[in-house]
Amino acid sequence: MKKAFIPLIATIGIALGVIIGNFYAKRDVQEQLVSTFSDIIKSNDKLTDVVNIIEKFYVDTVVADSLVEQVIPEIIAQLDPHSAYIPAKDLQMVNEELSGSFFGIGVQFNLQNDTVYIINVIPGGPSEKVGLLAGDRIVTVNDSLFVGKKITNEKVISTLRGDNNTKIKLGIVRRGSEDITQYTVTRGEVPINSIDISYMITTNVGYVSVNKFGETTYKEFLNALTSLRRQGANSLIIDLRGNVGGYLGAAVDMLNEFLAKGDLIVYIQGAHQKRVDSYADGTGSFQNMKLAVLIDEFSGSASEIFAGAIQDNDRGVIVGRRSFGKGLVQKPIRLKDKSEIRLTVAKYYTPSGRSIQKPYSKGNIADYEMDLINRFNHGEFYSRDSIKENTSEVYHTKGGRIVYGGGGIMPDFFVPSDTVGATKYFTSIANKGITYRFALNYTDRNRAELKHYKTLNELQSYLERQNLYPQIVKFAEQNGIIGKEVERAKSKKHIERQTIAYIIRNILDEKGFYPYINQTDMAVKKALSEL
Repeated sequence: MKKAFIPLIATIGIALGVIIGNFYAKRDVQEQLVSTFSDIIKSNDKLTDVVNIIEKFYVDTVVADSLVEQVIPEIIAQLDPHSAYIPAKDLQMVNEELSGSFFGIGVQFNLQNDTVYIINVIPGGPSEKVGLLAGDRIVTVNDSLFVGKKITNEKVISTLRGDNNTKIKLGIVRRGSEDITQYTVTRGEVPINSIDISYMITTNVGYVSVNKFGETTYKEFLNALTSLRRQGANSLIIDLRGNVGGYLGAAVDMLNEFLAKGDLIVYIQGAHQKRVDSYADGTGSFQNMKLAVLIDEFSGSASEIFAGAIQDNDRGVIVGRRSFGKGLVQKPIRLKDKSEIRLTVAKYYTPSGRSIQKPYSKGNIADYEMDLINRFNHGEFYSRDSIKENTSEVYHTKGGRIVYGGGGIMPDFFVPSDTVGATKYFTSIANKGITYRFALNYTDRNRAELKHYKTLNELQSYLERQNLYPQIVKFAEQNGIIGKEVERAKSKKHIERQTIAYIIRNILDEKGFYPYINQTDMAVKKALSEL
């Protein structure tokens, strides 16, 4: 009997030994890990500690830098809608938008049927020097095929831009030929203009469209105003619609041209930022010129500072629709790897004391980004009565007029969004870019004829005689848009004018485009009547 229990006792003994051994072995490992973790967790930076632990002990291989790149934007997003993290690889392109120039080949392009289509060649630029023309198609880059659905706007930009004096080999197909002709273009400096157009809209009223506030904007603006005054302008329309902002300094310098000495332009203030005021110094050359400023729901930041300063100083009239409501000041902070945090450090305030910034909830960017859609659905773009003004925030202009806070700049004269010709048919055509694409095709087919017309009046007169609408309708049908006959009739003038505007732009650039569309622009007409 005793012998029979010997194997059982031995088995139990072995099992207990294994269990006890594992226990102490596991405890040893845990103690070793605790000791190792203690060595790592030395800083007061919890994020660094967590990343280090993951990198050293996670079951799979993890690249710490990749983790950080994903985590930082999430942290920044919890602050406010405009603080941002810009990776090093994107920083140059982001900065170029406001720098006034970049290095590239000097063309404007559009992706048409998965092919890069050159819309315009910048005069004096690298591409013009080698003989590239509007209408050319880029099909190869450095002997590699450069067409297809994988070719995006971002990829085209990053490919065509590069360092100064570097070369790029382009395979070009020109209309009327199936052969590929090779051109080697040496990249050079390409200007980024802040002023779309400046021209005399009447015998005594000048018009200037400003698309951003960048490094060269003030100089461009000053040159434009000087030229307009020489042509007889004593009044000015400044179009800031769609201008999302840029550098505060540019806006302040431009406003200084119009305001009297001692007029407050803007001030900034934050929890860790003492109030800083900007005043006009009285040296402005256009202090007596009458002003009308155009804004809409896409006018933000520096555009709102500009409009707010003009309004609060009773210096001119503001025409259009309520502006975006972006009044947060970002400070750029460069990190060691050449990435950048743009951290909100203060708020902008207009001279009367209004905060430009519309309300937001921290960490809830989705709701903030839905604001314009909500404003549209509420009818704000079509009726001033639909706008919810915060009448509890009452402020006064220099002359004593009441203005309200709560975000954005409310125009003195409201102009609703144009609904003439608005139908489901027009919406479908707009969503598929039919008018734009038709204009490109039409220009390409008829470029030789169209180039004979050197002025807007000549080209407009010619295009209006061409009965384009049936051709546009047919093009829309080929792209799956039929529409009801009553809708096609209602939208006819609107669609036709839009198409003609794009064709004019393809031939005469902005110098033809803006004077043409301004003929029927209700905000421009209202500004003219007030001036």
